[in-house]
Amino acid sequence: MRVIIKKDNKGFIRSGGFTLVETILASVILCASILALGAISTRSLSGTKLNRQYETAVGWAERQLVMIDYIGVEDFIESGRTEGDFDNYEPVYHWQVSTQSIGIDNLYQVKVVVSWIGGTRQYNVTADTRLNGTGRLIEVSAQ
Repeated sequence: MRVIIKKDNKGFIRSGGFTLVETILASVILCASILALGAISTRSLSGTKLNRQYETAVGWAERQLVMIDYIGVEDFIESGRTEGDFDNYEPVYHWQVSTQSIGIDNLYQVKVVVSWIGGTRQYNVTADTRLNGTGRLIEVSAQ
């Protein structure tokens, strides 16, 4: 940058251009804004990754509930398998199912918990619903 020195009509010397303090201050402001944008971008990408993991866990919980409903709650309980892992994805998702008879007809309270470890924290998604059991028809004969 070319500095032009001029004298005004009062005898003061004026120079065109920026002082060293102004240049340093502008550099500090520019660096701070770039760092802030980088931090926002990093946090945004981390949030997107965590959201994708939550969506995957919800999908696994829904699939597990559909499978239980398809084979029947009572048959699922008799199978004895109430937990397992979905090894197909990274991170590994672990599922756990608990069932409880409501006491009304063949209605069961079914709770599916899908958990995974992301970084140093454990996350989980819980699906809680009621499903009808297969039930057995009891014939009563009149005499």
